[in-house]
Amino acid sequence: MQSTATVLVYSDNAGTREQVRLATGRRPAADVPAVEFIECATLPAVLKQLDKGGIDVCVLDGEAVPAGGMGVCRQIKDEVFRCPPVLVLMGRPQDAWLATWSRADAAVTLPVDPVEFADTLAGLLRGGRAAA
Repeated sequence: MQSTATVLVYSDNAGTREQVRLATGRRPAADVPAVEFIECATLPAVLKQLDKGGIDVCVLDGEAVPAGGMGVCRQIKDEVFRCPPVLVLMGRPQDAWLATWSRADAAVTLPVDPVEFADTLAGLLRGGRAAA
């Protein structure tokens, strides 16, 4: 098992990024590596970090403005070679069809439920791969 996993968190809202960090803790499950976060508040910052590589999972806020996480997800799935798994944060459960359209690997609703979020993130870390 690798020593740390890198999770990119995209949201224009610092409170949402904090919810993700707090829900994850040091590691989302005992059988996955400790997590290191890279926080981004803009789409250009997300693309720059993905271009550098080494991201194990992306967490994208579907409610972010001006570039929503679901649109960002669809864009990076089309444009990033070996795109890491993506977890989308939805504003409401009825938006699950949009998460499917965006090709997200998983989706949870806001506000972040710590148990559901940690379980979902751990699942992606177990099956994910680092972007080259």
